[in-house]
Amino acid sequence: MRLHRLGITAFGPFGATQEIDFDALSAAGIFLLHGPTGAGKTSVLDAVCYGLYGAVPGARQSPGTSLRSDHAPADLPTEIRLELTVGGRRLEITRSPAQPRPKRKGDGFTTEKAQSRLREYVPEEGWRALSRSSQEIGEEITQLIGMSRDQFCQVVLLPQGDFARFLRADAEARGKLLGRLFDTRRFAAVEEHLAELRRSAGTQVRAGDERILAVAQRIAQAAGPAAEEHPLPGIQPGEPGLADAVLEWAATARSGARERLDIAACVLSAAEARQSAARQALDAERELAGLQQRYAETRRRATEVEAGRDEHDQAQERLRRARKADLVAPALELREEAGRAHRRAGAARDRSRAGLPGELADAGAEQVTALERRLREELGALDAARRAERRSAEIDRERAALERQAGADDELIRDAQGWLAGWETTRQRLHARIEGAQEAATRPELLAGRLDPARRRLDAARRRDTLAAQASDAEDRLTEAREDALTTGETWLGLRERRLRDIAAELARELVEGEACPVCGSAGHPEPARPGDGHVDQATEDAAQAAHRRAEQARTEAEHALGAVRERYAAARAEAADTPDGQTAAGGGEAGDGLSAASEPTVGALTELVDTLTREHAEAYRTATGTHAAREALAAAEREQEQRAGDRQQAERRAAARTSRREGLDAEQAALAEVLAQARGGSSSVTEHAALLQRRIALLVEAAEALREEESAAARLKEADDRLADAAFRAGFDTPRDAAATMLPDSRQRALQHRIDAWQAESAAVTDRLAEADARTAAGRPPADPGAAQSLYDRAERLLRDGAGAHTAARERCAELGRLSRRAADEVRAQGPVREEYERIARLAGLTAGTSADNERKMRLESYVLAARLEQVAAAATARLRRMSSGRYTLVHSDARTGGRRAGLGLHVIDAWTGRERDTATLSGGETFFASLALALGLADVVTDEAGGVRLDTLFIDEGFGSLDDQTLDEVLDVLDSLRERDRSVGIVSHVADLRRRIPAQLEVVKERHGSAVRHRAADGVSG
Repeated sequence: MRLHRLGITAFGPFGATQEIDFDALSAAGIFLLHGPTGAGKTSVLDAVCYGLYGAVPGARQSPGTSLRSDHAPADLPTEIRLELTVGGRRLEITRSPAQPRPKRKGDGFTTEKAQSRLREYVPEEGWRALSRSSQEIGEEITQLIGMSRDQFCQVVLLPQGDFARFLRADAEARGKLLGRLFDTRRFAAVEEHLAELRRSAGTQVRAGDERILAVAQRIAQAAGPAAEEHPLPGIQPGEPGLADAVLEWAATARSGARERLDIAACVLSAAEARQSAARQALDAERELAGLQQRYAETRRRATEVEAGRDEHDQAQERLRRARKADLVAPALELREEAGRAHRRAGAARDRSRAGLPGELADAGAEQVTALERRLREELGALDAARRAERRSAEIDRERAALERQAGADDELIRDAQGWLAGWETTRQRLHARIEGAQEAATRPELLAGRLDPARRRLDAARRRDTLAAQASDAEDRLTEAREDALTTGETWLGLRERRLRDIAAELARELVEGEACPVCGSAGHPEPARPGDGHVDQATEDAAQAAHRRAEQARTEAEHALGAVRERYAAARAEAADTPDGQTAAGGGEAGDGLSAASEPTVGALTELVDTLTREHAEAYRTATGTHAAREALAAAEREQEQRAGDRQQAERRAAARTSRREGLDAEQAALAEVLAQARGGSSSVTEHAALLQRRIALLVEAAEALREEESAAARLKEADDRLADAAFRAGFDTPRDAAATMLPDSRQRALQHRIDAWQAESAAVTDRLAEADARTAAGRPPADPGAAQSLYDRAERLLRDGAGAHTAARERCAELGRLSRRAADEVRAQGPVREEYERIARLAGLTAGTSADNERKMRLESYVLAARLEQVAAAATARLRRMSSGRYTLVHSDARTGGRRAGLGLHVIDAWTGRERDTATLSGGETFFASLALALGLADVVTDEAGGVRLDTLFIDEGFGSLDDQTLDEVLDVLDSLRERDRSVGIVSHVADLRRRIPAQLEVVKERHGSAVRHRAADGVSG
């Protein structure tokens, strides 16, 4: 990689654009970058780093810091343009950080986003654009250079202070720096990955052991008492030997359980024999007790049967007589039914005769029937009269309907005549309404044309009053901002003047004994200037200047705000006065002098005008919209006039027709009246007379039927008496009354038969049981005692249950222990590969972490890799260190342990004069400088090779040369000059005055009032 040109604009201390030609500086091989403290030498290196990576080194890229120069004008954007050759390609990178810029419209600033551009020079085409993406450009440059930003800053910029600290640092600090340069994160990731695998595998091992212990706990629960004799081994999950101990303990528990099963089987066999004997004894005792009880019960029942014999005989006799009386029951029921029928017929006869006339009280059925026939003939003759009566009623209803129609037509005629009398007046009024609506149709448009401007003027008047208050406030703020700007300006100028008076004292503070004065060049400083009373430093002046700039900015913003308010106020005022924009009733130029005028319309007056126009417009609109309604009303009135005239004519025609119809109805009704007078007799109507005849006929029919039924019932009653007497005689009873007294209901007979059958069955059963021989034999033996036999049997049964339960529990315990033991064996077999994998991973993790006994030096994997890199760096640095130290010093890597720390990253120096090896921290200041310089150059070579052999043709070395004597300085410069053999150029950043004499090619950074500038100095002259 070779740098060609660098363009710096508004960056850091550089307020304007500065161009640096690295090709001209690199022609001599070594060039010097110098200038006063704070001029911007490091900013040149920052610009190179920013151009390549879009960021500056180290803490200078911390949040809140700005890369933009405070000396740059607001319209000059910050920009870095770097032209270089890398990987055989000539590229130009242009970058601009995020920065404020003036707004294109209006006042104030807006933030411009960061921008990047990449171009490549093609000989046939010239410069060709490649990308504008910051991410793509960063990836492309990093890939071409082969180094990250941190590596580039360590290898190309060579900060000597960092390498001096590297020489004196401990192994941990060296490891951090080398880890960033050589990117050994993958080896640290391997360590972490192995550690994570070890933790994961350990978790799996512990989980497997916990499962084995869980099965062991269940074995202990299943083993019962055997577990108390042989407790579970006290081994924790993850400890070696747990699986074998659990299996051995489970085998012991199974053996004890099998012994207890054999014992329980013997106990169960003995209990079964005792229970069988007790059961037989209990059955025999119960059988004896049953026979004795049966015989005693039979004797008791025999006594009771004999006591009930008399009652049994009486029941048999009574049942026999009741069954004979049952033969008379049908005749008796027939007699009772005939008697009831005769009584009902007599009562019906009496009721029917009560409604007959007195002359028919003793009449027979034939006489009553003859009278019924005569009345029916008279009723049949009334049919014609009933028809005449119905027609007369219809005539009356028709006459009433005609009267109602006549009344309705008379009312209709009167209403029509009254309405038609005012028709002409109504028609004229509706025509007038239509004409008025047509005349008002144009008025809403005229009022709308006046209403909209009035509303706009009202809104403008309201804005005018609001803006007047805002303008007054803006004038007050502008006055305050002007006073603040004047005050801060005076303060800043006063502080600046005081600082310039004491600038000598400020420069004197930067003097270092033995170093040249930047003003006079002398290395001696006998009487440096002292700060006077009230000395002002640069920070105080900068703060005052920043406050003055903020005040000026606030004043400018206040002026812009007041101008904008005045413009809006003038426009609102002109619109409210209904004049062209920019003028008011009092003149357009007086907006700044007075914000109100007596001739201007007020908001109240304009509000009243708008309300009045709104009401008039609404009224006119309502009137104009009534034209259609008026025409509809006229058409409806004309239709109603035609309808009413037609209805009146129809009513007059119906009245004439009713008169003719009424005369015909009167003649017909007179003829019907004569017929009805003859047919009514003494009744008020023919229908009433017919109803009277029908009631009389019904009474006669009922009376005749009752008389005939009464005669029939008397005959049936006589016949039933005869049958009852004959049946009682044949059944053996003297009279029917005796038979009725002996009769019993079926329920009573069934009850008697049940009692008789029950006594006979009991008597037979007792006789049979008394004949049983085994019961008589048992009765002669001593009384049985089944309770004692039951107690013996219950005790034997309880012992049998206990023995069976114990045997079952022992058998189940053996089965459960066998199942759990097999499960434990399965868990142990499954755990075997997991534990082997864990032990293998644990050995690897301990080896890479430096904690294993196999790792004698306790070196981590990352430290081991870095140690190899450090050996390469020490070997490359030694080649230059021997030349710089005239062959005295050699850098070597040491992997020896110091104290309790781990080995691997030690760095020693071998002194050829003493032949001893010592720590690099014992080197003097000058020795430390050239040792760190040799280390930096060696590191650059190693990192370059690590990056794929990318050539680094431009290097920068920052400070440290002031600690060397003349001879050592010559040797160091010879080493740096030898870098040209590899076509490299080296830029030295230093304040040492002797270097300005030794190195003709120089880049001077000059600190000026309006920002720093660069000057190229070559052997033939100076260029700006």
